[in-house]
Amino acid sequence: MAKYNYLTEEGYAALKAELEELKSTGRAQVAAAIAEAREKGDLSENAEYDAAKDAQGLLELKINEKEKIMANARIISPDELDTDKVTVLNKVTMENMKTKKEITYTLVAAAEADLKLKKISVTSPIGEGLLGKKVGDIAQVTTPGGVIEFKIKSISF
Repeated sequence: MAKYNYLTEEGYAALKAELEELKSTGRAQVAAAIAEAREKGDLSENAEYDAAKDAQGLLELKINEKEKIMANARIISPDELDTDKVTVLNKVTMENMKTKKEITYTLVAAAEADLKLKKISVTSPIGEGLLGKKVGDIAQVTTPGGVIEFKIKSISF
């Protein structure tokens, strides 16, 4: 059974738009590149043709991945959730127990994750460590650099 991909309405709309762009413009560009490479002669020794076919394969793989995410997507809104414990779409303020620095992240689905916007995936090590925790709890997060402890300061939307 496939896992659900919990997305906000905005995240779902962005994913849908990206998928449509890949299917229309992306496929058209790859087809044009293949046609141009074919015109250059012998396909057995045509590096441009091979590159264009590889690009086509990568594009189709990307389209397939986006379609899988959309097929298992569940749109959720903040009014469906509570702030008693950390769940997807929560904004969590936490304190690194070692450095005493505070940081705030919003937990989102992997498809919406963007570290620059302080949106982390619920499937990331930090996201998994925070899920289900309450204010005041200590979350132990296993990272490649070792275990980091975070104290949950607040949970909001």
